[in-house]
Amino acid sequence: MNPYTPGPRAERRRKTFALSAREYTKITGTIASVRRNRMQDGIEDEADVQISYSREPGSKNQNESSFIAETSFVRAPLNSRVVSNNSAPKSKEKGKAKQETLDRVPLDVQEAVILEDLLYVLLGIEGTYITFVPEYSAEDDDPLQGIRFVASPSLDSSLRDLVERILPLGTYYTAISAFVEHRSHLDYGLVNHALCAAIRDMLKDYQTLLSQLEHAFNTSPQFSLQKLWFYVHPTVHTLSLIYQLTLELATADQEDAASLSSSSSDVDPEEEARNEALGLGGAKLRAVLSEITKNGVSGSSGIAVKGGEVLAIIHDRMQNMSGDPTASTIYGTLLKAAGKPYVDMVKDWVMTGNLEDPYEELLVKESKFINRGILEMDYTDEYWERRYTLRDGSTSASSKRSQAGIPPPRPSGRLPGGACVPPLLEGWKHKILLAGKYLNVIRECGIELKPENLPSDNEEFSMDNEKFYKFIENAYSNANQALLQLLLKDEQLISRLRSLKRYFFLSQSSFLTHLLDLSSTELRKASRSASIVKLQSLLDLALNTDAQGEDTLYREDVKVTMADSGLYDFLLKVVNVQGIGGRGEEGAEDGIGHHVQEEQKKEKDDKKSMLAIDALTLDYTVKFPLSLVISRKTILRYQLLFRFLLHLKHVEQSLSSMWIEQKTTPWRKLMSHHQDFDRWRLRVCLLRARMLSFVQQILAFATFEVLEPNWRMLEAKLEKVTTVDQLLRDHVDFLDTCLKECMLTSSKLLRAYSRLIVTCSTFALYTSNFTKSANQAITAAETPEGDQAMAKRWDFLGKFETNFNHWFQVHLDCVQFYASSENVSLLPLVVRLNSVKSAAYN
Repeated sequence: MNPYTPGPRAERRRKTFALSAREYTKITGTIASVRRNRMQDGIEDEADVQISYSREPGSKNQNESSFIAETSFVRAPLNSRVVSNNSAPKSKEKGKAKQETLDRVPLDVQEAVILEDLLYVLLGIEGTYITFVPEYSAEDDDPLQGIRFVASPSLDSSLRDLVERILPLGTYYTAISAFVEHRSHLDYGLVNHALCAAIRDMLKDYQTLLSQLEHAFNTSPQFSLQKLWFYVHPTVHTLSLIYQLTLELATADQEDAASLSSSSSDVDPEEEARNEALGLGGAKLRAVLSEITKNGVSGSSGIAVKGGEVLAIIHDRMQNMSGDPTASTIYGTLLKAAGKPYVDMVKDWVMTGNLEDPYEELLVKESKFINRGILEMDYTDEYWERRYTLRDGSTSASSKRSQAGIPPPRPSGRLPGGACVPPLLEGWKHKILLAGKYLNVIRECGIELKPENLPSDNEEFSMDNEKFYKFIENAYSNANQALLQLLLKDEQLISRLRSLKRYFFLSQSSFLTHLLDLSSTELRKASRSASIVKLQSLLDLALNTDAQGEDTLYREDVKVTMADSGLYDFLLKVVNVQGIGGRGEEGAEDGIGHHVQEEQKKEKDDKKSMLAIDALTLDYTVKFPLSLVISRKTILRYQLLFRFLLHLKHVEQSLSSMWIEQKTTPWRKLMSHHQDFDRWRLRVCLLRARMLSFVQQILAFATFEVLEPNWRMLEAKLEKVTTVDQLLRDHVDFLDTCLKECMLTSSKLLRAYSRLIVTCSTFALYTSNFTKSANQAITAAETPEGDQAMAKRWDFLGKFETNFNHWFQVHLDCVQFYASSENVSLLPLVVRLNSVKSAAYN
């Protein structure tokens, strides 16, 4: 078979195809005449545009219209090859109506006409012998899927094979063009815009190729279908790669709608009828949902494929097809081009702290309603933890999505939109977040940070460039060092922490003893009746007494306040909350910070009557930016430790006062004729001594073997700290370690200890009762009837002894168990408690 080659006559005919001036005038005159007749008959189309035209200077008819006025010619010069939407049939016969048979056409002529059709089909334009598939409908079919073409059935089978290999190019081109047009809208964000621009550049190369092929077809007699396939063969693979990418991007958000419709279809008929009757659903609701899905709106997540999700899809395709050099090149080029606006946003964020993300594409999001003013009242540190966060909800401590407002993942498991972190930035997302957060803290303080060792604005980066990640590292280091300098040097953070230690850990214990002596009357009142103003003045007086040097620093920042619940009740509620930090009881340290507001609200509703001494605590005022380190969450930890130590100190003081009371006459008078009473007095004194020894051992252990060593370790870490994140983590870890080693985060230890210490404090409250009972016993012993109430005295004392012995043994067993399994730091306490136990037997 010889391919069709135009002969000399055809070549001459093409060369003389251009119209002469006379022929041009004749054609335009004919068109104008026809148009005038149509206007006279009243059939002029309202869409026609009248443009005045002058053929020659001096012409009599200056207003005669030209064919240029035909809108169809101006906007679509190839309109003669395309069936008008108004005149084309809308049925499935639309494609067949134009097809002509090639049965009696010679093979070389078939090749020529098919070549001409293919040059139009490759641009998505329907040809004469290559048409749209019969079932194609412009109204119903999704343009993002592309238009499929089919060759005439009468085409010779020897040509059909090559034609069918080339036809997918038309489908790819129409789908890609529709994608570029659709995703260029503003709502799809900068990443999609950049991707569409890159694809448009690739389509320009494709269009240039078609122009060259058309020129070869018109000028070269040797141009054939085989040559066309030879030139477009590499392009088929290239466009197929782009087509597959656009198809995945176009259908990713439609999976949500499909899952939504499938879930809504599994509804009980009876429930569906009831909902429809109540106006809660039914056919109308399904019709609205289907219309939303049809219009391309995302389903359950409501977020279009944009931002980081686009980059993640491109990267995944590039990784999956890494063995294909063409795919790696194409997807690498698109990833670099689409990632440019994303990289620019990251660059601006880590350099200046400005978050310019109008379409919510970046991995960092801002909650503008949160400002630094709420630090004065918020226990969850919202300014630091929630003002700027990662859209995927992950934190530096855990990769779990624990924050609110995180969009649900798509059926594929990928987070939608900006919540999807590009895979290349997954390991850098926390540094990107912290770099901008540090800069915003410095800016809130009114300090302008001058970037150092950062690149110029003219230097371009990409996600696959190592320089980009060195730039992020340098930006993070600069912001980190600047904020660290501000906290440690300018704001004297370590000095502030030392003052907290003095006041809350009772290092300056003389002030607490003085305060308890001065306010003993006020502290015996109910917590609701105690005067905080009076207690504050007494605290100021106690702090000013014998205060020298550093003891005088920041005294005005210490305030008296009353807690809403008892210490042990509050701690037991916190540690018993399941799922705190995903760790149950071991997550109590995190639970203390996260559940404070909720627990306090509950306590306010059913607040029990407490003594002021049980509710007394201290508060500490600190301003921004130190409030980021000494936050409400950390102050709460200080308060819990303070109340723990205060209760021990108060019980110790009460038992010591009881010892002084037991040195009076009723306890020292010899009663040789009343030996049962002597034994009773001895047992009371022994129980008091055991309780006092226990309290002193717990207090000594907490002070000298928990708080002081951990504080020295914290000071050593602060001297070597290199990052703000490490500073915050070390401070919180110090407090959590103290809480844990003081037995305040284990429900079993806390329950046994609380019962034991409450028994001791209750026993001390009966000091005067025991003295009164001793006087009554002495008086009754001198009467003829004798003392008849000793049985009651033994019974009353026996209840205290039984209760103390039982909970002391339970507490000792718990401490020994935890010391041998989980908390080795409790070993010194085991030795101390065993000494108390052995002293009782001796």
